[in-house]
Amino acid sequence: MISALSEKEKGTLVSVITPTYNSSQFIVDALESVLAQRFQDWEMLIVDDCSTDSTVEIVSRYAAQDDRIKVTLLSENSGAAVARNTAIKAAKGRYIAFLDSDDIWLPHKLETQLDFMTEHNSSFCFSNYDRIDEKGVILGHWVVPKQVTYKQLLKNPVIGCLTAIYDTQKLGKVEMPLIRKRQDFGLWLRLLKKTQHAYGIQESLARYRVHRNSMSAKKFSAVSYTWLLYRKVEKLSMPVSVYCFSHYVVRALLKAKLPGVVKFFKV
Repeated sequence: MISALSEKEKGTLVSVITPTYNSSQFIVDALESVLAQRFQDWEMLIVDDCSTDSTVEIVSRYAAQDDRIKVTLLSENSGAAVARNTAIKAAKGRYIAFLDSDDIWLPHKLETQLDFMTEHNSSFCFSNYDRIDEKGVILGHWVVPKQVTYKQLLKNPVIGCLTAIYDTQKLGKVEMPLIRKRQDFGLWLRLLKKTQHAYGIQESLARYRVHRNSMSAKKFSAVSYTWLLYRKVEKLSMPVSVYCFSHYVVRALLKAKLPGVVKFFKV
């Protein structure tokens, strides 16, 4: 594919935000997927949240070999929101993108999104992605809408963190709310208060890893923190919160039951 970016745009730095905590099993896959990007003008900001395994040793070795990879160690375990915000604060790029330590980008991910954002004058976009198991076997696909607004996202958080990218030149440098879970959802809502909608690219650009042993705990935690986000962060009224939450729960249940391709849909 020939990139649609101008030479000036090709030189635009992308800051990749990666929090880590005991990520030694999968962090190499994440790192290698960034190194393999066709678009090479990036920095990868890894913030470790007091790992007790060999994560720091691994990422430090990569940082020593490539100065685009930068590692920060938190002094106490503070959660993903603090780790991500620490990286966002330090970011030098015009674009902010996100990759968790157990997920993977496909080689054309950044190039495709930057081409798209240039062509559509977009400040915030995301994409389809594949769901994989711990061995990398594809379990299914998440298909997103072509665009989403703030009100639509409240009912259906369709944006996968590993696919999101936003333009700080147009939206400013926006951080995540300081809650333990669902902080990425909170960030998308903050960004959508600054722009009319986010664009969804109809192509899988990344792979999200599903951990079998923690599925039930993660689902319960996501539900409880989604309610907290509605009431304490977004400060929605009780009726509006109940309305949005009911839509969210129905979709979450359907997503859990439907194998293979899971598409965005309206209720």
